[in-house]
Amino acid sequence: MTRPDASAPNWSFRADEAARSVTRLFGQRLFFLPGTHIAAVLRPSRRLKSLSRPWHYWWQAHYLDCLVDAGRRELGTPGHPGGKFDGENRPSAGRLASRLVTGIRLRNFLTVVNDYYDDMAWLALATLRLDKLAEDSRNRAGRERNAKVLQSLTLQFDAGSTDDLGGGTFWSKKRDFKNTPATAPVALYYARTGHAAKAQALVDWLDARLYEPGQGLYGDGLRISGAGDVLLEETIYTYNQGPILGALLELGGGANLERAAALVDAVARSLTQEAPLLGRSAAVLRCEGTGDGGLFTGILTRYLALAALDARLPDSTRATAAALVNDTAEALWEGRRILPPQDLLARGGSHLVFSDRTEAPARRSYPEGAAVELSTQLQAWMVLEAAAAIAAAPAPAS
Repeated sequence: MTRPDASAPNWSFRADEAARSVTRLFGQRLFFLPGTHIAAVLRPSRRLKSLSRPWHYWWQAHYLDCLVDAGRRELGTPGHPGGKFDGENRPSAGRLASRLVTGIRLRNFLTVVNDYYDDMAWLALATLRLDKLAEDSRNRAGRERNAKVLQSLTLQFDAGSTDDLGGGTFWSKKRDFKNTPATAPVALYYARTGHAAKAQALVDWLDARLYEPGQGLYGDGLRISGAGDVLLEETIYTYNQGPILGALLELGGGANLERAAALVDAVARSLTQEAPLLGRSAAVLRCEGTGDGGLFTGILTRYLALAALDARLPDSTRATAAALVNDTAEALWEGRRILPPQDLLARGGSHLVFSDRTEAPARRSYPEGAAVELSTQLQAWMVLEAAAAIAAAPAPAS
């Protein structure tokens, strides 16, 4: 076996640092109810004021995914001992994740169903992973609830994936836009739940209708106008490439794996930039701002990490995917801002804030006194978890 590089960054430690910072800064009970957890969308912010802000259902879904990442690391792997990410006297990541599902359902008016199929797809993917974590940790708590959540959401996906426009999944219940943000994660969910034919049909529709061969990437969607015309939304977003990559890998087979490899290469060509924070020449993933865009690059890295670990892909593709994840993680880590004790943000126990960009430090995007958005901090956490997942994988035989 290849010996580990002693000088390599300790990505698990860094991911724990991000996990602690995000959960302590943004995490709270919902309406002070025991057994619940939810994330504020902005800090500093008063608790009741946070509850009056926009709901951001899908940010919470990605918060759940991040907690599952931390929970998997808590289980440990050979050579990487586990342990609670925030100390033995605080809840485990898995327990917080379970409480978060409860918080999401209560905050969403006692249901997990809403008007957006992409929101629901992200929650379904995260809940599916949470249930697997519960199974692997032999923890039965919440599994019956998880099953009900997944059953309810599956019915929504079946209703939203129709033959209109030749296939694909609607974005919302207005049913006037079929797009990559909904179709790709629904396809991945179907692939992971044993519905390969449904998943393949959605992936093939994306390839036929929204793939842009000049860049090798997927555009945003097809909109139906009030007059019935179909308008192509060509914008390329980083996050749209992630779940498509995940679905291609999950489905497998020669054609899908070839498309996956080509997609990784296209991401490296078209969605990267130089990273001055690294002090060396390296291509890192571009970020897409704040608000919803603050999640986009983190989502892409989650699936690039899967590609980096997939032995069915060419070695060069895996190396490209790993470098994109690791260099992006390094740039965000180098750009972090350590909070002084007097900072209002530090009073919640948080001590790190991450930049919303890979090319600029957090002291620029979030200087002292500035409010910090949940989405951008989840993004950094996701990127660091992706790097930790690659680092924890068994070394290939020499």
